[in-house]
This record gives sequence, structure tokens and C-alpha cells, in this order.
Amino acid sequence: MEITVNDLKINYIVRGEGKPLLLLHGWGACIDSFAPVTNELSKSRKVYVIDFPGFGGSDTPKKPMTVSDYTEIVARLIRAWDIAGTDVICHSFGGRVTIVLAAKYPELVGKLVFVDAAGLKKKRSFAWYCRVYTYKLMKKAAKNGFLYRCFKLFGVDARERTKNAGSADYRALTSDAMRGTFVNVVNQDLKEYLKDIRSSSLMIYGENDTDTPVYFGQTMEKLIPDGGLVVLKNAGHFSYLDQFGQFIKIVKVFLEVPAC
Repeated sequence: MEITVNDLKINYIVRGEGKPLLLLHGWGACIDSFAPVTNELSKSRKVYVIDFPGFGGSDTPKKPMTVSDYTEIVARLIRAWDIAGTDVICHSFGGRVTIVLAAKYPELVGKLVFVDAAGLKKKRSFAWYCRVYTYKLMKKAAKNGFLYRCFKLFGVDARERTKNAGSADYRALTSDAMRGTFVNVVNQDLKEYLKDIRSSSLMIYGENDTDTPVYFGQTMEKLIPDGGLVVLKNAGHFSYLDQFGQFIKIVKVFLEVPAC
């Protein structure tokens, strides 16, 4: 199904009947990435799943978006569907959107399940900072003819060094708007919003997650007034798939999903 919000076509599905539940996927994913969760929870809940703009079957934005832009779209969808107070399960990037949504519009959400949620700044090593500042220097040299020639004298081609720079997620993007969106998203620290979340919140993280480490969940548990953390053993960034059986049991208890 499709609905238009802010001139963007949003692809979505609705499965099941009962109390509403909204699923928000991670960066680079889509509706299908939540398929096992949708199939199981739609047995007793009315589950809404969207493709964020730029992913799946939804439109790609014409200009870079921010987390706040995505939040406003989700808020408008909740109102359009008349599901204010809906519980939310969010993964990774979906966690960023949910953090802002819950802090800004507490009346729109019920219980929250943050799964390997992003939104906080990662701890960085000295080597990481060296790579970043080296890249910035190379980027400057690539645009400056004099600097470029100077580096070439020492066998360093600044243009080649910067051509394929960036994370795999960044390089996978084919539109300038989505690349700009990615930069906006990853550079925003949402920690300040956590204290304003009033919903009962469950954080679920994989113990081996390197994209959104467990200390993200520990910080969220500390700062969200009604928050709790569960760490899934032998699970990574897609902990809900790596330990699906355990994940579903925990979520059903937290959301008070009746046995089928």
C-alpha cells in the first residue's frame, strides 16, 4: 500500500488485528527485514510497517533529510492512521527516529522496544581520529591544484585517496540526497533527547554488536526514566534475527502480547 506524506510516496503494509504496533527498520533495510517479527506479532496485534523514504518501495527524497524530517513523517502517519499511543519496535536507524518521536510527541507512542538502536556517538580511538583528519587533508588537497601537486611529488595521489572514501553504507548510496541524508544522520548525537522519553522502554542489544555497541543500550537505560536493558548472547547488530526465539519471547512479555 502507499500513502503520500510531505510529497513523498511512502510504502507500507498492515497485518493482523488488535492493538496497533509500529515497526521502524534500520538504515539500508526495508519492510522485509522485519518479516519474521511482523509474521509472529500480527497473530495478535495490528502491525504497521513502513519503508522509510529512500529505502524499499518508498520515494527517494529530492534533497537531504534529517532525523527530524523522518520523525515528522512518522508522526503524520500515526495521526493519519489514527493510532496515537501505538507501541513501537525500532531497529538501528529506526531507533534514532523513535528517540526524537517519543521525546517530542509522547502522546503518539506507547511502549517502546529499541533493538540495537543507533543515535549516540561512538567512542573513537586515536587511530580513528588520525584517519579522519588524514582524509580531510586529502580531500582539501584533491580540490587545491597546488596542494595536489605537492602531494604528488611524494607519491601521494589525493584524488585517488578520497575517491572511494567513506563507510560501506555511504558508498552504497547512489543519490546525492541520500548521501547528504546519511551525513546528517550519523553526525547527530541524540543523547539529549533521552531524558524526555516518558514511555516505558526496553533496550535489546546483541552482545557482539559493533555497529551500535552494548554501551549504547547501557546509556539509554541510565537516561530514560523508565528504561531497561536486555543483552542477547551470541548476537550481533541484527540481534532480533540472530536470537529470534528469545527476542520474541522477551518482546511478548514486555508488550503484554496474549498467547495465541
